[in-house]
Amino acid sequence: MQQITKVGCCGFPLARSKYYSHFSVVEVQQTFYQPPKTSAVKRWRDEAVSDFEFTLKAWQLITHEPSSPTYRRLKIKLTEQQKHEVGSFKWSETTRLAWEKTLEVATILAADKIIFQCPASFKPTVENKNDLRRFFSKIQRRNLRLIWEPRGQWLDEEVAELCKELDLVHCVDPFKKRSVTSGLFYFRLHGIGGYRHTYADAELNRLSEWVNRPGLTYVMFNNVNMLDDALRFKELLGQQVSW
Repeated sequence: MQQITKVGCCGFPLARSKYYSHFSVVEVQQTFYQPPKTSAVKRWRDEAVSDFEFTLKAWQLITHEPSSPTYRRLKIKLTEQQKHEVGSFKWSETTRLAWEKTLEVATILAADKIIFQCPASFKPTVENKNDLRRFFSKIQRRNLRLIWEPRGQWLDEEVAELCKELDLVHCVDPFKKRSVTSGLFYFRLHGIGGYRHTYADAELNRLSEWVNRPGLTYVMFNNVNMLDDALRFKELLGQQVSW
């Protein structure tokens, strides 16, 4: 199996036209807070070269409870009933529509990888596990690779069992955990100790060792200095860089 490493950022840290010249992949963040208008999504796809890749986060209505501070960036007003129907992978008419909107954006962008980022408050309870199973058994999956980033108190054994059962890819920050799935690896680097962290050369060297294995690995930086760190990492890997 060939070794391929794709390096990018979570969101656009600079003008899109310049980003496209530096990287071959981006993780779209807007779809998590509030999916953008169809016209905007089509423009992003048209602006990029044909082999540029978009991945995206699923809408927060699926993963996060309405008490989450991230809902401050939600542009629609939920009814009281809808507030009881969203978050924690509950299956409802509201989360079904949220998935369909996520799927619509993915289709326009020709994206085949969708990330479900969970808050630490989504704990490995029996109820949450059952809701997770029900949600992924109900949705249209098409040929998508569905990538799950659990956080908090989940044990590796629990994550491995659910990923195998539900055909999910385990997403991790490799400085904090090791992936329990193989073949496709998806790393989201949130900064050691927090968002303001800048990765030292020694840390990027360690990261280069972790990606040196067969298979496809995505390395997506999500820290305040993501642009510079991602470019430095590409250079370390011997990939073409234009500063």
